[in-house]
Amino acid sequence: MAVRRIKRTRRGFDVRLPGAERDLLRGLPEQLDTLLSEGGADDPVMRRLYPSAHLDDEAASTEFAEVTRDDLTDGRRRALAEMSRTLDERTLTEDELLAWLAVINDLRLVLGVRLAVSEESVPSDFEGDEEASASYALYAYLSYLEEEVVDALGGG
Repeated sequence: MAVRRIKRTRRGFDVRLPGAERDLLRGLPEQLDTLLSEGGADDPVMRRLYPSAHLDDEAASTEFAEVTRDDLTDGRRRALAEMSRTLDERTLTEDELLAWLAVINDLRLVLGVRLAVSEESVPSDFEGDEEASASYALYAYLSYLEEEVVDALGGG
């Protein structure tokens, strides 16, 4: 059985990630924040982060996006700031860990879209392309970390 590196305790959530993993995570919130600032509406990643609310009604979808997009972006930026602020902490509150979960999930979505990841994707699909292979390894790591966070939040 694998050792849980994120687990619920009476005082919050113990986060026992090695320094190398924390270092890997350190630059990711800033990269996601840049994407939120610079990503255009035609970018497939932005369409994934802000999906259409009404697939069959373009006008209603546009109206919904105009009303909600700023709030969604503000929430994402708060989560990014929270993760950045708490990245070196050994104990997190539930709200702090939920912020981590939101950021990790958004990062996975970004990488998944960029790599065109599917349920059937495996590391060998990205062999021969060093950048794609490294991105897929990061995607796989974030998937594992997300699972750990969800398990901890669920009391596991």
